[in-house]
Amino acid sequence: MTNLILLGPPGAGKGTQARMLTESVGLLQLSTGDLLREAVAKGTKAGEAAKQVMEAGDLVSNEIVIAIVNDRLDLPDVEAGVIFDGFPRTVVQAEALDKLLKAKAMKLDFVVSLDVQDAAMIERISGRYTCAGCGEGYHDTKKVPANVDICDSCGESNFKRRADDNAATVAERLKAYHAETAPLIEYYRNKGLLFRIDAMGDIVAISDQLKELVSKTN
Repeated sequence: MTNLILLGPPGAGKGTQARMLTESVGLLQLSTGDLLREAVAKGTKAGEAAKQVMEAGDLVSNEIVIAIVNDRLDLPDVEAGVIFDGFPRTVVQAEALDKLLKAKAMKLDFVVSLDVQDAAMIERISGRYTCAGCGEGYHDTKKVPANVDICDSCGESNFKRRADDNAATVAERLKAYHAETAPLIEYYRNKGLLFRIDAMGDIVAISDQLKELVSKTN
């Protein structure tokens, strides 16, 4: 059983790499966003608290997020090993996760920081768009349809972009991420758990590095 954390800004590929690890070695991906939605849908105590906060337009507190993670770690499927995706985001959450894992006789094996080059990441994210019909992803310069304005996969001609996928917004998101995560990276470095991977590289090569790390803990 391997338990790990994937750190990285929006667009670094955390979700993609987590899914690839899930498929290749059977680890369970625990995404904070998915856990929140699941808890709200199930109507758990923590989920109800999260629902009230979100409906009021406020940010979900550390206490609620930690309670939701705590509930999820009680389910039997975590025995296969877990990938924490999007959690922890702060040192406070990291310390709380340490306590949770210890209480459940679990341990964290390693933490991976998917490192990016900010300028390249801004270009990568602000240029992406998807087919509204099938969800196929494209990019202004790196992946364009063979026929302009027609999806290669389904033939639809309706494309969409996320409202926050623009250069100014992405730059602010990266700035906020670095400010939040710098202490977290130092926290796990001091514990001897931190590994850094260049997230600007080939997706498969990154996946292979992650699988190698997992193999060393089994």
